Amino acid sequence: MKEDNKAVILLSGGLDSTTCLSIAVKDNSSIYALSFDYGQRHKKELDCAKKVACYYNIEAHRIINLELFAGNALTDGNIAIPDYSSGNTIPSTYVPARNILFLSYALSYAETIVANRIYIGISSVDYSGYPDCRPDFVEAFQKVIDVGTKSGTEGDSIKILTPLLFMSKAETIKTAKASNAPLHLTTSCYHGKEKACGLCDSCVLRLKGFKEAGFIDTIEYE
Repeated sequence: MKEDNKAVILLSGGLDSTTCLSIAVKDNSSIYALSFDYGQRHKKELDCAKKVACYYNIEAHRIINLELFAGNALTDGNIAIPDYSSGNTIPSTYVPARNILFLSYALSYAETIVANRIYIGISSVDYSGYPDCRPDFVEAFQKVIDVGTKSGTEGDSIKILTPLLFMSKAETIKTAKASNAPLHLTTSCYHGKEKACGLCDSCVLRLKGFKEAGFIDTIEYE
């Protein structure tokens, strides 16, 4: 039997996943956190994930080494990270199948430890247009769990929880503040330098969210 309070959470070290973690903690979940070293061009987000896990006294925090293919701006140093664009095209920072792979690992882990839910902090509102952050994707992956796992075929399927899916960045930040989430320990910048660039998609959306939420972002920007 699954433990009703046991959950696996994907923790990147960013604003969204940290807010999602704060919600899981308020849900009285017993947390098992997963982060991924997937060949990203900087390791600052993993350092932040460690700090956030420490803040919440999460002992079960695992960092998985996962080699993903190059050919995108987040894993290939030869591809420039673009500044923010409000267009409808998927940017070069899209990492093919990243959330599919992350959720697959989380699912395997959840079945192994007999957890009943997986938290992932994706949003389909203020985001870069990645296809694996949309409600349709979540619904499709839930179907995969329902029909492709032992627990699912036995009628006791593991559930994907996406508490931020329909939140704007401002709403996410307000939620984080209400939950006392340590946003000062997080990073969002794609460059991963000591100070955030303030120009990439992730930085611009973060700054916009803080402004609309009425809070000051305390991390440093160039």
